[in-house]
Amino acid sequence: MADHPEGSRPLWGSRLGFILAAAGSAIGLGNIWKFPYITGENGGGLFVLIYLGCVVLVGLPIMMAEILLGRASRQSPVGAFAAFSRKGSSWPLVGWLGVAAGFVILSYYSVVAGWALHYVLLSLTDHFRHLQPDQVSGIFDTLYGAGDINLFWHLLFMLSTVSVVLAGVQGGIEKTCRVMMPALFLIILLLVGYSLFLPNDGFLKALDFTFTPHLERLSRRSVLEALGHSFFTLSLGMGAMLTYGSYLDRQASLLKTSLQVVLLDTLISLLACLMVYPVMFSFGLAPQAGPGLVFKSLPMLFAQLPGGLLISLAFFMLVVFAALTSAISLLEVVTATVMDRAGWSRRRAALVTGAAIFAFGIPAAYAGDGRLFGAWASMFGMNFFDTMDYLASNWMLPLGGLFIAIFTGWVMPEAARREAFGAPAGRAWLYTGFVFVLRWLAPLLVLLVLLHKIGVLQELGVMGS
Repeated sequence: MADHPEGSRPLWGSRLGFILAAAGSAIGLGNIWKFPYITGENGGGLFVLIYLGCVVLVGLPIMMAEILLGRASRQSPVGAFAAFSRKGSSWPLVGWLGVAAGFVILSYYSVVAGWALHYVLLSLTDHFRHLQPDQVSGIFDTLYGAGDINLFWHLLFMLSTVSVVLAGVQGGIEKTCRVMMPALFLIILLLVGYSLFLPNDGFLKALDFTFTPHLERLSRRSVLEALGHSFFTLSLGMGAMLTYGSYLDRQASLLKTSLQVVLLDTLISLLACLMVYPVMFSFGLAPQAGPGLVFKSLPMLFAQLPGGLLISLAFFMLVVFAALTSAISLLEVVTATVMDRAGWSRRRAALVTGAAIFAFGIPAAYAGDGRLFGAWASMFGMNFFDTMDYLASNWMLPLGGLFIAIFTGWVMPEAARREAFGAPAGRAWLYTGFVFVLRWLAPLLVLLVLLHKIGVLQELGVMGS
């Protein structure tokens, strides 16, 4: 189906298409990989409860602000800020910050997605069957140091991402998400269903750990971790929701559609815990496996499960699907910006920006390989992969979210903001509450995330155990 213009702007074919695409952007490695391991590190149930509260107080309002800016301006990030600020203002730089964040994140996110593709291949060839647990766990260390293999998967994943964005909003992004999002849900539900039948009451222990609050397991650091993840998991601060919002028709309810995206994202995070923890509890392992959970601990356990080949294959296909739907949105931010600012065709913009992101990510593919780019680690104290992740996660995204909240709450003209919000008759309090949160609460909480991420709170002694 061809894109339907409003002026020259393409639109989603349906509101469901937007919801699935936006949920696909939000649902990524942060849900399947990061949320289970940080929940494990922070004690489970009470951390989850605080996280849900933070999603409502921070994630949802800033998501609404991004979508509102995009829909009201019909522009990608730079143009959106320019449309509602004075000529010559510095606010469009916030849009460029979001574009830069999408560019940087996709450059190394693609490498991580490549690891998942490699594990799909290993699962297909039943590579884990005859290996000892320590050998299975060690596969990732070997892969991390194999720069040439990482480069191949990085290229393949970027080609897949570019091919979707090339096909346009409806014909590429929406069509792909309409297929991949239901597939993602089906796979995760099947894996959760499988976990019901694991031995040693693994599923019951997982339920207790995930949903029963235990005050003694929580620290002040855990509260800020929950706050930070509630922000990052929804793809905020990088212009993705703003760009997707620019393709949304004006009749769609801002609050309703944003809530649906947030609920889908949160549901997948919780289901990921009920997929991962039963496996670990069934083998007597604690859920505090850390970042190595997906690529070290779980493959080791899958190899020992009945039907482990199919379980491993399904799990890593799930990771690839989640990564691809997020990567599409990151590339679309950069592509749409180049199209809007330079007047390029979608084909030219997607190919050039995709190639540039791939090239920028080559050092990340070789991060664990000592043959290339070793001088980077010597200069900065961490390899290129970790440097880009630190820059994006600790600086670019929090600053982007902070400025989006401030701009929408304080700078955007009242009439334009109220019209774009579109509060139903008799529910003006929803708009009033939205503006209050954007002006005061969200900036304060995001500022706390930023100070936590860059270590200021630790230096001040605010962060205790």
